[in-house]
Amino acid sequence: MSSGKGAGHTLVLLRHAKAEHTTSTDTTRELAPKGRRQAAELGPLLRDALGRVDLALISSATRTRQTAELLTQGMDITWSDEHDELYDAGRGDVLALLRAVPESTRNVLVVGHEPTVSQLARYLHDEPGDRLGADVRLGVSTATACVLDVPVAWKKIDEGRCHLRALIRP
Repeated sequence: MSSGKGAGHTLVLLRHAKAEHTTSTDTTRELAPKGRRQAAELGPLLRDALGRVDLALISSATRTRQTAELLTQGMDITWSDEHDELYDAGRGDVLALLRAVPESTRNVLVVGHEPTVSQLARYLHDEPGDRLGADVRLGVSTATACVLDVPVAWKKIDEGRCHLRALIRP
């Protein structure tokens, strides 16, 4: 198993902030007032943990786009890319996107949905039975960021190849 120490890359898997329950379709659900506060509070915490984000991969759902917009205010982001397939993505779909990330990309933020965020964090984590692995086993709450050290090339990211370093919540 990889220890994650001295990782060359960092991956942040983030579940969107709290959304309203009422809307015409699930993809158009907007952030609730609580979600707006969560996203705004989480931004500085992630900025402190990462410094910068080289690439943000964002689900095209309204609540994930709004989360990303609020979260990244004042954060240095090189490139942001919206993906329709992240809305109902499974673990393999997100892995395919990550494996295509250029090797020069150091920090990647994925803003998505449950259960994919927690399932992927647990799958990638080299110690799924430790405290953090247990914390993500049953899912993560809204506005929770799973920060993983990625000591392998993006194209080699796979089961047990990363280290879940922290869970960051507002």
